[in-house]
Amino acid sequence: MRDDHLIGLMAVFVPFSLISIGGGIGVLSGIQHEIVTVRGWISAQEFVQLFAISRASPGPGTMIATLIGWKISGWLGAAVATLAFFLPSSLLCYTVFRLSNAHREKAWHRAFRQGLAPVGTGLVISSVIAILQLSDGGVLTIAIAILSAVVVVVLPRLPVPLFLLGGAGLTTAYHIATT
Repeated sequence: MRDDHLIGLMAVFVPFSLISIGGGIGVLSGIQHEIVTVRGWISAQEFVQLFAISRASPGPGTMIATLIGWKISGWLGAAVATLAFFLPSSLLCYTVFRLSNAHREKAWHRAFRQGLAPVGTGLVISSVIAILQLSDGGVLTIAIAILSAVVVVVLPRLPVPLFLLGGAGLTTAYHIATT
């Protein structure tokens, strides 16, 4: 059974690694769908908890792959999921960079890069929507997400600690008001 899960982890994370345009967070909704809905390895609530831990931990925010692997198949699963998620995209990026670097001033190269930007943005937005749906936080969660986006656009140089304190304050005020 453990071998089946290890092969399954590779089958999930390698393809998502190769299409993670805009960063690993862009494929989060696909990973969630595959892990929770299709394979049923963990619940939606467990996925949200692993996501929160991965975002709070030092390192890439997509360390959720490692946590999912660990949850499903222990330390070996963590290693397999991590390598399956990070190695293919790293090798692909390195290869594409090496092959296309000589053409970076050409019009097709600029068009290619500019064309990928909306794809990455769309993938990130779909992941945000998936996490909002899974968190089941209701209207306040959506309001905080929208307010956060507005603050980042309007005040891009706002120090991160102030931004986090604002979010913590809103959440605390909500919990006090609802209890």
